[in-house]
Amino acid sequence: MTTEATAGQSTPGSYVEPGEEYTRDTNYIEDRITRDGRDGWPVEPGRYRLVAARACPWANRTAIVRRLLGLENVISLGMPGPTHDARSWTFDLDQDGLDPVLGIHWLQDAYFRRFADYPRGITVPAIVEVASGKVVTNNFPQITLDFETEWTEHHRDGAPDLYPEHLRAEIDEVNDLVFREVNNGVYRAGFAGSQESYEKAYTRLFDRLDWLEERLATQRYLVGDTITEADIRLFTTLARFDAVYHGHFKCNRNKLSEMPVLWAYPRDLNQTPGFGDTTDFVQIKQHYYIVHSDINPTGIVPAGPDASGWLTAHGRESLGGRPFGDGTPPGPPPESELVPEGHGA
Repeated sequence: MTTEATAGQSTPGSYVEPGEEYTRDTNYIEDRITRDGRDGWPVEPGRYRLVAARACPWANRTAIVRRLLGLENVISLGMPGPTHDARSWTFDLDQDGLDPVLGIHWLQDAYFRRFADYPRGITVPAIVEVASGKVVTNNFPQITLDFETEWTEHHRDGAPDLYPEHLRAEIDEVNDLVFREVNNGVYRAGFAGSQESYEKAYTRLFDRLDWLEERLATQRYLVGDTITEADIRLFTTLARFDAVYHGHFKCNRNKLSEMPVLWAYPRDLNQTPGFGDTTDFVQIKQHYYIVHSDINPTGIVPAGPDASGWLTAHGRESLGGRPFGDGTPPGPPPESELVPEGHGA
């Protein structure tokens, strides 16, 4: 079953039939951009544009990795607004509602230029070839891994190794657990079609959050002593937890801010360059509360919670760890990519 909650999909509403369990559609365009161009898409600076809405957790991941690796001048960034119509994500934040590079109103135009009868959801993140205007891939788990492993010749000086080879098996294992029970678990609870499926998802979610609370009590990062792909994938869900998932998706055993470790851990990341400066709490709330009209038919966006708590001291430095390993923090984001004042923490 395909639903709105498919990664960054544009069709409003969940469309989970009563009594059914939400199942994510994970069939994406699997083409990859690689050094050898095996799928017809070689690594080439300036050739591609990443389309990533700030509101979407799956797209937020790609923006963070792009920032940390310093790929801003290599892969341009298009940012749709936080809401969309029945057709697709729209570039309503840009002048005249047009993406300034691709010249399109709707992301679906890039999909249809390549697949005239594309049958699935129009999702973000997506990578589009600028010259042809055709979508290349929307395979969000692979996009970040390829940024980390296929684009290394174009990483900034001091870029961290977010997917170190000696830790990949453990990173993959943790990512799989976190995806099934946390990243996707909040959606399984929020879009459940029955009390039974909701309670099952709810239990699995909080069991895994308790596991993470214990794991992160004695280590600063999820795998190893530096920031990796695993931390990025968990962060974007935790950043949305209190603002959206706790109430909107009924993940309400407790707030994240009531779990000492899982509140300190994402605050640590949020205060690390590349994380907080790509996170827009206003757009996050607008997306979920306006687009999910079946869950929130009034479209009212909550005023809270106060995001300033994300900037309070976290104390995680006491656990040691080196955020960027042997690398260095990224510089400030380009002016055109700054989170609007009042939208961040």
